[in-house]
Amino acid sequence: MGDRAKLQGLSDEYQTLQTELSSLVSARQKLESQQQENESVQKEFKTIDDDAKIYKLVGPVLLKQEPSEAKSTVEGRLEFIEKEIKRIEGSIKEIQDKSEGKKMEILQIQSQMQQAQA
Repeated sequence: MGDRAKLQGLSDEYQTLQTELSSLVSARQKLESQQQENESVQKEFKTIDDDAKIYKLVGPVLLKQEPSEAKSTVEGRLEFIEKEIKRIEGSIKEIQDKSEGKKMEILQIQSQMQQAQA
C-alpha cells in the first residue's frame, strides 16, 4: 500500500473516531442534564413532609405514588446515570487515545512524504 493510500485510510479512521467522540460527548451531556434534573427532584424531596402527596406523570395521566417509592426511583436513576457517565467517560478516554495515535501516524507519514519529495 502506498503512502497516499495509507494516509487516506488513517485519515478516514481518524475522522470516524472524531465522529464517535462527538457522539459520546453529546451522550454524556444529555446524561449530565438528566443527572441535574434528578438531583433537583431529590433535593425537593428533602423539603417535603413524609405524608406529602406525590404524583408521577405517566403519558397524559398523573398517578399517585408513595413518597418512599418516588424517592427510591430517583435514587435508582441517579445511580444508573452515574454509572453510565463513568462508562461513557471511559469510552471517551479510549477514543481520545486511539485518535491521538492515528494523528501521530498521519503526521509521521506526512513527514516521510515531505522528506521523499525534498
